[in-house]
Amino acid sequence: MAEVIRMPRMSDTMTEGVIVAWHKKVGDKIKSGDLMAEIETDKAVMEFESFQDGVLLYIGVEKGAAVPVDSVIAVIGKEGEDYKAVLAGAGSAPVVEKPAETPKVETAVAVAPSVTVTATKEVAPPVTPSNGRIKASPLAKKIAADSGVNIAQVAGTGDEGRIIRKDIEAFLSSGKVKSAQPFVNGKESFEDVPLSQMRKTIARRLTESKFSAPHFYLKMDISMDKSMDVRKQMNDYLGEKISINDFVIKACALSLRENPNVNSSFLGDKIRYNHHIHIGMAVAVEEGLLVPVIKFADQKSFSQISSEAKAFGAKAKEKKLQPSDWEGNTFTISNLGMMDIDDFTAIINPPDACILAVGKIKTVPAFDEKGNVKSSNVMTVTLSCDHRVVDGAKGAKFLQSLKRFLENPVTMLI
Repeated sequence: MAEVIRMPRMSDTMTEGVIVAWHKKVGDKIKSGDLMAEIETDKAVMEFESFQDGVLLYIGVEKGAAVPVDSVIAVIGKEGEDYKAVLAGAGSAPVVEKPAETPKVETAVAVAPSVTVTATKEVAPPVTPSNGRIKASPLAKKIAADSGVNIAQVAGTGDEGRIIRKDIEAFLSSGKVKSAQPFVNGKESFEDVPLSQMRKTIARRLTESKFSAPHFYLKMDISMDKSMDVRKQMNDYLGEKISINDFVIKACALSLRENPNVNSSFLGDKIRYNHHIHIGMAVAVEEGLLVPVIKFADQKSFSQISSEAKAFGAKAKEKKLQPSDWEGNTFTISNLGMMDIDDFTAIINPPDACILAVGKIKTVPAFDEKGNVKSSNVMTVTLSCDHRVVDGAKGAKFLQSLKRFLENPVTMLI
């Protein structure tokens, strides 16, 4: 008997999917495990495989169309089998048209130049008809435009005050134009781009977070001199590139171990305090933001964290992350230091109670123990907290732990 294929839920936040490509067409024989289609979820483009053998009898969703989860997208059965009765019983997929591309709109705008004119008694005002239109020959208009002359300032000597070529030339040679600016012929334009599945989810989840969780922010400057020295020694010794972000991830994980109140979630009628530490690492991609998760980060070495972070970053940019890669975060880090941002505040990534925003490392003047001025490398971090779970004192203690680990990185190696 023919069976309907429905849009699967491929992530916990997915509400609809877009068919990126069909790899089978109506009439093709299909075996269990064959790749049928590619589906764009809110986080990635994922492959959809068949779970049964048969012939593809019906495709209900065109390439590029978006349909809700559980909608009928295809029917598989025996060759020649009547599938319409099955469709009628299951409810066929809603008709969803592929969004039409919005044409670019361009509007020509002629901007009159600003011209300073010294008026004298010898210059008669231009003749302007009652309808406000200035009479001028096409050649006169072109010369005026090329020369940056506001033609409204020129007196015409032609029939009925019509401005002609010699009037423009006389105006230019008279010295009455102190500063003629080039004529600007600009175009206003725009392009409307439909929201991707990822951008829709980002908008929904962060709006919910911002307006449901009462945010407050704690900021702290941390000296990174010793962390930078230790990082250089480790890279020279290990022959691999461990980043400052890897140091921050490790330091956060150890700070969460010392401050379990921050490693928590607000669940409506209860607060969940997580005993495991899974660090979400925000990664910017073309369409928005993905947050792969480094699990049990407090138990991993710098090399392990670095290796996972690099792999996740590459997979995120290629949209190859799987649900298991982005699920389970208990705390999130967003680092914009590599993009030359001094400091910023981040919106909490549900279900976490906190997120750490990391700025760039800056060289600033500081005093040594003897009072002499020296240069120091300082990084500003900002902790966004959900006040329903984390109070100011709890957040401050977490930042104190983080500062201690990063300013004395040897303690992270013990």
